[in-house]
Amino acid sequence: MERKEEDLKQLGKKSEYPKEYDPEVLEKVENRHSGRDYFVKFNCPEFTSRCPVTGQPDFATVTISYIPDMWIVESKSLKLYLGGFREHGDFHEDCVNMILTDLVRLLDPRYMEVWGKFTPRGGISIDPYCNYGRPGTDYEDMAKDRLRWHDMYPEKVDNR
Repeated sequence: MERKEEDLKQLGKKSEYPKEYDPEVLEKVENRHSGRDYFVKFNCPEFTSRCPVTGQPDFATVTISYIPDMWIVESKSLKLYLGGFREHGDFHEDCVNMILTDLVRLLDPRYMEVWGKFTPRGGISIDPYCNYGRPGTDYEDMAKDRLRWHDMYPEKVDNR
């Protein structure tokens, strides 16, 4: 099913954030540049979820980078989707992996990675990273290499 911009449900409407995690909020549009590789990167510095044990809020910057194939994610639907984690209780690692799974299912990208940089609670921060490369392609090898060498030279942490 081809989806055109006029089929989008969220774009141009007043934003109503979901009260809970809902991957059905995500929408996609045709990639007009599917003949070339390029990265799309989203930085989401206001990501919030809840600890599944204590219910306390967890704050993070979530970075989503991907090489699209036939589809790109519609950004407003992504904002609403990420907002749905606000009351959702899951561990940091689960949230990051859920985001990757949902976006891969929606977009079938060539390559994708999701990195959560959570602020410390109890004196420790957790920064889960996961990625995906289309099986049977060079992107699968790329995913293995990027995971293998991920964060070998961590950034300076001075504002968490």
